Amino acid sequence: MADAPSATAVGGRSEQEDLPPARTRRDRPLLRFVLRRLAVTIGLLFGVVTVGFVLINAVPGDPLAIHLSPSALDNPEIVAAFEEKWGLNQPLWQQYLHYLNRLLHGDLGTSQRTGQPVLSNLMDVIPATVEIAIPALVIGVVLGTTFGILSALYRGKLLDQIVRIVALVGLSTPSFWLGLTLLYLFFYRFDLLPSGGRLSPEFEAPPERTGLYTVDGALHQDWTVVADAAWHLVLPVGVLAYLVSVIMVRFVRAAMLDVLGQDFIRAAHAKGLPRGVVIRRHLLRAGLVPVITMSGLMLATLLTGSVLVETIFSWPGLGQYVFQSAGSLDIPAVIGCSVLIGVVYTGANFLVDILYALADPRIRLS
Repeated sequence: MADAPSATAVGGRSEQEDLPPARTRRDRPLLRFVLRRLAVTIGLLFGVVTVGFVLINAVPGDPLAIHLSPSALDNPEIVAAFEEKWGLNQPLWQQYLHYLNRLLHGDLGTSQRTGQPVLSNLMDVIPATVEIAIPALVIGVVLGTTFGILSALYRGKLLDQIVRIVALVGLSTPSFWLGLTLLYLFFYRFDLLPSGGRLSPEFEAPPERTGLYTVDGALHQDWTVVADAAWHLVLPVGVLAYLVSVIMVRFVRAAMLDVLGQDFIRAAHAKGLPRGVVIRRHLLRAGLVPVITMSGLMLATLLTGSVLVETIFSWPGLGQYVFQSAGSLDIPAVIGCSVLIGVVYTGANFLVDILYALADPRIRLS
C-alpha cells in the first residue's frame, strides 16, 4: 500500500512552517508589557515635569529680591533686563511651553546661582552622589536580605528578636541624628575618621574620567588617593547602608514569612525534602522576587534623597546642590533637579517592572 503524500509534497509547505516560532509567541506578552510600561513611564515623566514646574513657581518668594541688590531693584532697567533674561516677564503658561521646548532639546536652562547650564552642574555633582549611593545600596541590600531571611527562618528566637530591635531602632532614627552622632564619635571624640568631604586637603582630585575619585585614582594607579577617598566614604556610606539595611530587613522578613505560610512550602516539607533544599529551591526563589522592587526604589531614593547626609558630611553631591539651589530660589536649577529626580524614579520603576516580569512571567499578563 502506497504511503500517503506528505503535506510538503502536496502544498509545497508544511503546516509547521506556517506557524510562528514558539519563542516569538512566548516573547509577545513580554513585548506588549514593556511597551505598556514605557507608555506609562512617559506619561508619568510629563506629569512630574508639569507638577514640578507649577509647584516651584507657586512657592512664595521673589527671585528679584534674592538675586539683585537693593540698589539694582531700584533701577527699572536692571529689573527689566533680569526679567527678560530669565523669562520672568512672560505669562506662566508661556514660560511652561518654552521650558518644555527646551527640555525636549536636552536643555534644562541656566542656573541663576552659578550662571552655568543646569545640566552641566548636575553632571558635575552626580558622580559624588553615585560614589556613596552604590556602595550603600550593595551593602544595605546584602545585609538586610541576609538578616531578613535569618529572622524569618528563626522566627521568635533570640536572633529574630535582636534583628527586629535593631531594625526598629534604625527605622526610628532620623538620618541627620545618626550622621551627627557618628561624626561626633568617630571624628571629634576618637579622631578615627575624617569629618567630611571627598579628599583630605593634602591630596588633589585625580584626573577626571568617571568623576568617582576611587575609580579615577585606581585608573591612574594613584593608590594613596584611592585609600584616602575610600576612607572618606566610610561615614556617609555607613549611614546610608544602615538605613537601607533596616528597611530591607523588615521587607524581606515579611516576604519570607508570607512564603513560609504557603501550601507549596508545607507540601515540600511533607514530601520529606531536606530543609536546605526547601529553602534554596522554593523559599528563596519565591520570596526574593519582591526584593527586586525594593532594591530599585532604594537606589532611586539614595540617588535623589540623601540631602541631609550630604549636608552633614560636606559631600558635594546632588543633595547639597538641591539644598543650595532651593535656598537661593534658583528656579531653573530646582526645576531641573525635580526633572532629574522624576527621571530617576520613573526609570527605576520601569527597570524594576521589566526585571519583575522576567522573574515572574505571570506579571506579563497583568
